[in-house]
Amino acid sequence: MAVTDEAIEKIKDMIVSGRLAPGDRLPKESELAAGLGLSRNSLREAVRALSLIRILDVRQGDGTYVSSLDPQLLLEAIGFVVDFHRDDTVLEFLAVRRILEPAATAMAASRITEAELDALGAALDALGAEPSVEDLIAADLEFHRAVVRGSGNSVLCSLLDGLSGPTTRARVWRGLMQEDAVARTLREHRAILDALRDRDAEAARSWATVHIASVEQWLRAGR
Repeated sequence: MAVTDEAIEKIKDMIVSGRLAPGDRLPKESELAAGLGLSRNSLREAVRALSLIRILDVRQGDGTYVSSLDPQLLLEAIGFVVDFHRDDTVLEFLAVRRILEPAATAMAASRITEAELDALGAALDALGAEPSVEDLIAADLEFHRAVVRGSGNSVLCSLLDGLSGPTTRARVWRGLMQEDAVARTLREHRAILDALRDRDAEAARSWATVHIASVEQWLRAGR
C-alpha cells in the first residue's frame, strides 16, 4: 500500500472508530504522525486528499478539523468526480438518473409544499414559450433540483445534483440539434408540475421517467 494510502486509511479508522468525531480538531501534525507511525509528508498528503472530498476541513492558522460529515457535504465530491466522465459514459449517468429521479419525484408528490409548487409554476411562467437554449438548460437544472428538494431527502438531492454534470452536456446537444426539444421540455415540466399539484405520485414518477428517457432516446439515436 502506498504510504499516502496508508495514512488515509489510518485517519479514516480514527474517524470510523469514533476516536475523532465530527467537528473534532486533529492533534498537531508532529504528534499525529508519531502516533500513527507515519512520516509528516505522507500525513500531509493524506490530509490534503481528505480535505478535497470534504472529510477534513483545513483552517489556515487554526488547524485541521473533521468536517460535519453531513451526507450533503460529502456527496458534493460526486460532482467533481463525474466531471471527468468520458463522452461514451453519458448514457450510463443518464440511466442512473432515470432510476433515482422518478423515485424522488414520486416522493415529492406527498411532501412538496404549496409554496414550492407555486414557485415552480412562477418560474415556468417567467421562462415563456420560446426561451433560449441557455435559459432553458439553466431553468431545467433548477426545476429538477427544486422538485428533488421537495422529496425531503437530502441524500437523494445531493446524488442527483452531482449527476447533473454530464447530463447538462446532453441537454445542450439536444437543445441545439432537436427542433422540438424546447417545446417538449416545457410540456413535460408542466406535466410533472400538474402531477405534483394533484399529489399523484405515480403520474409524477411516470412523467419524470418520460422526461429523462426522451434525452436518452435522442442520444442513442445519434450514436
